[in-house]
Amino acid sequence: MKNNFLENWFSLKWFSFNQLLSFEWANHEIIYMIFLLPLAYLITKYFNKKITFQVSIPKNQLNSIKYSLVRFIPNLLFTISMILIILSLARPQKSNEKVDRWSEGIDIMLVIDISESMQIEDFSPNRLESAKSVAKNFIDGRFQDRIGLVVFSGESYSRCPLTSDYKLLKKYIDEINFDLISTRGTAIGSAIAIATNRMRESKSKTKILILLSDGDNTAGNIDPKTASEIAKAYGIKIYSIAIGKNGKVPFGKDYFGRPRYVENSLDEKNLRDIAKITEGKFYRASNNKSLENIFTEIDKFEKSEIKENRYKNTVDYYQYYLLWGIIFILLFIITKSTYLNNILKD
Repeated sequence: MKNNFLENWFSLKWFSFNQLLSFEWANHEIIYMIFLLPLAYLITKYFNKKITFQVSIPKNQLNSIKYSLVRFIPNLLFTISMILIILSLARPQKSNEKVDRWSEGIDIMLVIDISESMQIEDFSPNRLESAKSVAKNFIDGRFQDRIGLVVFSGESYSRCPLTSDYKLLKKYIDEINFDLISTRGTAIGSAIAIATNRMRESKSKTKILILLSDGDNTAGNIDPKTASEIAKAYGIKIYSIAIGKNGKVPFGKDYFGRPRYVENSLDEKNLRDIAKITEGKFYRASNNKSLENIFTEIDKFEKSEIKENRYKNTVDYYQYYLLWGIIFILLFIITKSTYLNNILKD
């Protein structure tokens, strides 16, 4: 270990510009003292003017370029030592920071309608694809929440249980299509019941269900209001989203490839009642942007607190510059305290 220290100490890497830039400086303001050294030299020179006598070197040799440069060695050694000591006082160091983030998290069930009417193209490219895209963006904004997925049409089933594996969950969302359930209709009550069953044993303090549908309850064996009452009993809050426009909306193509329009009406009453019973909130989305805004709002309402523990390991490197500074101080003293002083004087 001692050999490694000496090897590191004698390395010239400590004097490279890139090395100096890589440091964090605990007392960075001290570095500016380096710029005061020329001023200190001039002041010292001014107050210490004195007559010197040539003793060892003939005048013709003293005037040579060689000796005129050599006489600056003591000042150069002293300046270098001061710079190194200033750098050591500025405390160069490197830090390795580790951040542990954690959260209690909340449980969220996404309940998505995949009935035939979700193919209507008043959203781009259609209602279902828009809902899938926004749901994935919503998932990306969560941290340590458990999220599950239920899809429904004339029947309903759990596509993914509560999980914190968001990559897997988004894969399941990508695979949603209209062929997953062959039974026609819209079984909203059954979908809420299955989602509730998935969360009923959850120990999470907050449990929410996000329901996206474009129609009234027309299938299933449980009434949406009854299912909502059960959900409330388990502490589940439901955000219901009515997706789609009323009136004529594009739905497929005709024989000539032109958009075919159908009359669409959306009964909001069931979805409003579901949200009211569970003390959630009802939303109406009429286009892609409004659907995005709804999920952004829900995301803000149901944010879990994220806590951080920071661990910082700091290593000091001032000792390398201090040791080099001492070496140059000793060299300066040697040149000023021996016969070399006579050679190096003006």
